[in-house]
Amino acid sequence: MALLPYSKCIFLYVIIFLFFTLSSMSQAELDAHYYDKTCPQAEKIISDTVLSASKFDPKVPARILRMFFHDCFIRGCDASILLDSTPKNLAEKDAPPNLSVHSFYVIDEAKTKLEKACPHTVSCADIISIAARDVVALSGGPSWSVLKGRKDGRVSKASETVNLPAPTLNVSQLIQSFAKRGLGVKDMVTLSGGHTLGFSHCSSFQARVHNFSLLHDIDPSLNTEFALDLKGKCPKLNTNPSAGHFLDSTSSVFDNDYYRQLLVGKGLFSSDQSLVGDQRTRWIVEAFAKDQGLFFTEFVASMLKLGNVGVSQNGEVRLNCKVVN
Repeated sequence: MALLPYSKCIFLYVIIFLFFTLSSMSQAELDAHYYDKTCPQAEKIISDTVLSASKFDPKVPARILRMFFHDCFIRGCDASILLDSTPKNLAEKDAPPNLSVHSFYVIDEAKTKLEKACPHTVSCADIISIAARDVVALSGGPSWSVLKGRKDGRVSKASETVNLPAPTLNVSQLIQSFAKRGLGVKDMVTLSGGHTLGFSHCSSFQARVHNFSLLHDIDPSLNTEFALDLKGKCPKLNTNPSAGHFLDSTSSVFDNDYYRQLLVGKGLFSSDQSLVGDQRTRWIVEAFAKDQGLFFTEFVASMLKLGNVGVSQNGEVRLNCKVVN
């Protein structure tokens, strides 16, 4: 067989080197088919668990979706929100912003089943990501192929939850917060649409209806009738810890009602209502309020983007989501 010229050998070597380099790079990235061979029943186990829990407790979908957001915003999507506190460390789940998340048991239950079916294979971080997709779809929203292959982190600090976007932030602060996670203005407005599901306690918004400022007792950006309703449910000296209000008028359905409510001054949080008062974001709110299909398309894209935040290949697959191995 004739030998190749030296220059062609070098060229062939470079091509082969690039092929294997790119192949290894692609393996390090998230993949929709990550568990196809190692645990093909993984998504069904998680979906069945989520469906069963949601039938038993209608609050589960909103809580799981919030869990995904709150996990990915702190240290990336590494399931650090699931770790229990220890005598020496207060974990994320016990910080004030996460005390109302609850429903951690749903992820734990799915993990227990997965450990029986495919031991030490499916990460807790991937379970949260798949469950978040499932609760959106169960609630009437879009579905998508979840990219998988995340590893679980080993650190969880309650003090770091101060970096979660607060319900009192203005648009500039929200844009800055999301930008730190590589998310743009449209991602921010789109993911805020997750507030179409769920309920909020008075503590997150009652400052808007009591002594709001020196000039106004009630936040002037609020619809007057809506504000009086909130004031009635959340009196100044509120003694009912369960008191609050739903995030939009169809709080158990994933739809674009959240955006329609913002346009008539019925955003529950000042951070939500601020999206209408700023030209950088109002046009997106208006577009989603008019076109639910557009919102769904953008929501899927932004969820996939958020799901890539801080993904590490250096973590572990926890055997129990509550504790490190």
